[in-house]
This record gives sequence, structure tokens and C-alpha cells, in this order.
Amino acid sequence: MSEQGKAMCEAGVPEEFAELRSTLAENQAMLGALFADVDIMRHRVFENAQNQGLRFCVYFSDGVCDSMLLGEHVIKPLILARDLPQPPKMLYEAVRDYVELTGEIKETTDVQEIVDSITYGDTLLLVEGSATGLIINNKGFGLRGISEPEGEKVLQGPREGFTEGLMTNLSMLRRRLRTHQLKFKMHTLGRQSKTGVCIAYMGNIVNQDILQEVERRLGRMDIDAVLDAGYITEFIAESSWLGIHTVGATERPDVVAGRLLEGRIAIFVDGSPVVLTAPYLFVEHLQSAEDYYVGNLYASYNRILRSVSFLATITVPAAFVAIMGFHHELLPTGLMLTFTTARQNVPLPTALECLLLLVFFDFLREAGVRTPGYVGQAVGFVGGIVIGQAAVEAHLIAAPVVIVVAFTGITIIVVPRLTMTCLMARYGLLLLASVIGLLGLVLGLAVLMIHVIQLRSFGIPVLMPSGKLGMQDTFVRPRWPRVLTRPGFLSENRVRAGGGES
Repeated sequence: MSEQGKAMCEAGVPEEFAELRSTLAENQAMLGALFADVDIMRHRVFENAQNQGLRFCVYFSDGVCDSMLLGEHVIKPLILARDLPQPPKMLYEAVRDYVELTGEIKETTDVQEIVDSITYGDTLLLVEGSATGLIINNKGFGLRGISEPEGEKVLQGPREGFTEGLMTNLSMLRRRLRTHQLKFKMHTLGRQSKTGVCIAYMGNIVNQDILQEVERRLGRMDIDAVLDAGYITEFIAESSWLGIHTVGATERPDVVAGRLLEGRIAIFVDGSPVVLTAPYLFVEHLQSAEDYYVGNLYASYNRILRSVSFLATITVPAAFVAIMGFHHELLPTGLMLTFTTARQNVPLPTALECLLLLVFFDFLREAGVRTPGYVGQAVGFVGGIVIGQAAVEAHLIAAPVVIVVAFTGITIIVVPRLTMTCLMARYGLLLLASVIGLLGLVLGLAVLMIHVIQLRSFGIPVLMPSGKLGMQDTFVRPRWPRVLTRPGFLSENRVRAGGGES
């Protein structure tokens, strides 16, 4: 079998069905064999009212094709058309140019292209005596309406969020960046799913080396189906045992537009409301879309809170266990006596108390997320209060441990993008601190810092510092009149406003 035949077999189209035939009967038999047991695949044979020798056939997939558009703009005009030419070539030109009322029409003889188009909502029009088919764009599948993303809500700012429709998402981005420099490159990924993927970037800003690297990593993907943007993330992102993201993900068009204007690249996936952005720096975990719609002082204060929350959620339990187990002298005498009194009659060591209670709070957090609506929030609050109080009164857990774990559970909510990183680091540091005290905590933090320093996102260090070639907008957000340049490591076109560096 030839290489072309092998490729067709892998895609699901046998080599003997590579091209259309010249008669409707042969084409119907071929398409019937290809779509055997596909009960939603429909076809209709009809004739021109004036010349019954002109026979047509349409193939379409029920549910993903607009049947009303098909009837009014395809079938009805062909039945009522007058003085259509008889030769197939002239007939196709007349149908394409004068009869069909739909916006996009494409001629083809490739059966694989026909299969891909029909299964995505297009209609195939065949004419007796011709081995050429017309693919007519009349998709009609339903999509979720535009709404605010649940995980990225803001009190002030745009409320739009991406949907599962690729073209809808691209239109939302195009509406924000009305320039010819906004580029879209389409790709198809997945042997079976044939998922549409679009790379978006600003042609006059993007770093060409990073763009080529993104396309190279996408090009080497080999998978049956791409059902969500998360599939692509695992193929193109650098791996981190700490769970740090090196590819961004957002459902907000304004966030994508802002990142493109800094020189980043966006990856849209058909069927997914999540858009990937690259490169992605560590500091972006601590930023929010709302930071750019409120005052810079308030935004900077919130970013500092997120930074403190991240450090607290990974270190407070470990520091508490280390001090209680190895370094009592670091606490004031009164505070130490209070802790000691609270631990009377508690059978478990402090490290085991913290570990069990942290795991229990993770159970509550997961239950709250998976439970629909406001019931999930009630499960988390009521469960934590009731069970925590009962455990203290039963002398199973000391009250200070409950306070420490509750504080840790609150701070992790402040940095939702770093949840996995916080969990990995928190349990690792807790284990080290329970064995060798504060020395273990310091050693663990050193290992974490070394890992983050070595981590790259498409060749860019995730801890890229601010400065002449870095970013002005990091832990502190400056006022917009002072943001004059783009990050130098992302784009050579650094000027954003008058007076900036070239």
C-alpha cells in the first residue's frame, strides 16, 4: 500500500474511496459504505423542476447542519432554477455562482475532505455525471451563550467569557484588536477528532523564535483526539514536579488581548472555552484581570496579599510543627504555655494532627467544588466548623492546630492558579519540618527555589526579573501612563506609548 493509502486508512478512509465517482449511484454507494451505522447521516436525491434529467443529491449530518438553511438556500433554488446548462462543468459553475445563496462554497473531489466537512456540519452537493462535489457551509449546531467565566469573575471590568465555539472566540478577540497585525494561523490536531486549533499573535510584536517553537511543539503532537485545551498543555508545556504552570490558561478575551499586546501567543481550541497563552511567567499566577480595572494602589495591595498568601499556605503548617516539636525556645513563655495547655489530653503528635486535618480540609474543599450551586459552599463552611469544633471538644485535635490549618485553607483560596503547587510544597515542607525541624523547612524552601529558578517557559525563565529588559508590571502595578514599554524578553518592539524606549 502506498504512503497516501496508509494515511487514508489511518484517517478512516480506505484507498479505494479516495476520489468521487461520476455517477450519483456510485457516490451514494461509496458514502453509504463510509457512513454505515451512522443513523444521523442524511441524504436526499431530487431533480430540477424544468429539466428532470438534472439530478442532484445532498449529504448532511442531522443535528450539526442547519436544515432550514439547507432547504431554503440549497434544495429549493436548485429545484426552481430555470435554464441550467447541461454539461457538468458548466452546471457546477452555474450552481456555484448563480444558484446557491449561502456564503461559502468549495469544490472538491477528495473524499477525506468531504468526510471532515460533513461531520462538522457542512453539506455535500453532488450532481449526476460529475466527479466533483460542492461543500456548502451551513453549519447549525448549538453553542453555549456568552457569559462570565465562573473561575475568573471580577467586580469591575468586562463580563464576557469565551465559549466552546472557535469562531465565536476569535470574533471576541478580533473585536478588541481591530488591526491587521492580529494574525490567526489554523491547524488541525487529532487523528480521529480533527480538532481545529488556532494560533493567534500580533505580527508586529511577537517574538518569531517563540512563535516557531510553539508551532514546532504543536506539529509534533500525535494523538487520537484533542477534546480540550488541557490535552495540548501536556504536550507543549515544560514539566514541573511542583505543578507550576508554564503555559497560561484563561477564559477571558480581555486577558488574551492584553497578553498578545505584550508579545505573547494565544492558542484557541475548538470545543474548549479555555485559551492557552505562552510564555507564562510565575508572577502571572499572582495577578488578576481585575488588577487592570481598579486603581494601581489597590491592585498592588492585592498582589502583595496574594504573594503573602502563597508563602503562608506552604510554610505556616511546617513552621508550626517545627517550632512545637523542636524549637520551643522561639516562642514567648506565655504563648508556649497556652499551646501546651491546649494540647493536654490530645493523643496524637502535632505533625500527625496537622497532616490529618490538612487532608480533611482538602476533602471538604473538593466536596465543595464538586457539589453544585450554593450547597457546595455550605458543605465547606458547615463541615469545617462543625467537625473542627467536635474534634477539639473530643480532645482529638488541639485548638491551635485547627487555627493553623484553617488559616492555611483560607490562604490557598487566594491563589487558585497555584493550588497544585501549594499542595505539593505544603506536604513536602511539612514532612521535612516534622523530621528535622526548621532546618528541614529551610532546605525544602531552597530546593523549591532552585527548581523554580531552573524552570523555563518556551526558553524564557519563569522568574524573569523586572528591570530594563524585564517587566514593569510585576508584584506592583504601575499607573498606565508609566507603562511605556513591553517586556524586552518577549518582543523587540518595546514601545507601547510615547516616550518609551525603541
